[in-house]
Amino acid sequence: MTNKLPTRDQVLQRLAEQLDDTTLERIFPGQCPDSIRQIAIGTPSGKNIAIDRFPPPPAPTPLANAQEGPSPSGRCRLFTDGASRGNPGQAGAGAVLLTENGEELATRSVYLGTCTNNVAEYKALLIGLEEALRQGCSELTIALDSELIVRQIQGRYKVKNEGLLPLFQQVRERLARFGKWSVTHVPRAQNARADQLANQGIDQKDR
Repeated sequence: MTNKLPTRDQVLQRLAEQLDDTTLERIFPGQCPDSIRQIAIGTPSGKNIAIDRFPPPPAPTPLANAQEGPSPSGRCRLFTDGASRGNPGQAGAGAVLLTENGEELATRSVYLGTCTNNVAEYKALLIGLEEALRQGCSELTIALDSELIVRQIQGRYKVKNEGLLPLFQQVRERLARFGKWSVTHVPRAQNARADQLANQGIDQKDR
């Protein structure tokens, strides 16, 4: 008796999960590994991520705190993004911290030097988590447009890249300091503010 062959979608999903960034960059030079994975995987059947119910951040405002602290409940929302022009290339991190009502608490825009897009994504998240802790947030809802990073943090994907593993561990350590947290994947359009800050971070290099 022969085993039932996997479907095309199952084959593509397994390959996307198993291939590391280095392999994907070699096969598809000049392309972002995350983008290749998203093309291969799409949204797996039965694993839809509820992105429509996660409202986007407000329109860009000046880089300043909007108020002194989180809402009395301690609930905050965090959007972060990492950008790398070249992958690896000049990179920046952006983070925007909001109250649960969408009021902007703080923003961060940081130049990271030269690194890959995935490293920039993790460093941006670490910067955002540090800001959330500094602002006194006790419950945090996180939104990223990198599906790979989200699934790694959720424990759905293993972190096989040795360069990402220490950053992943640092993220988990900081998340443990919140009373409650969740991480959600959102489309890039809903993460525009953090993306703007990440690219602004890269531009700081020439100032």
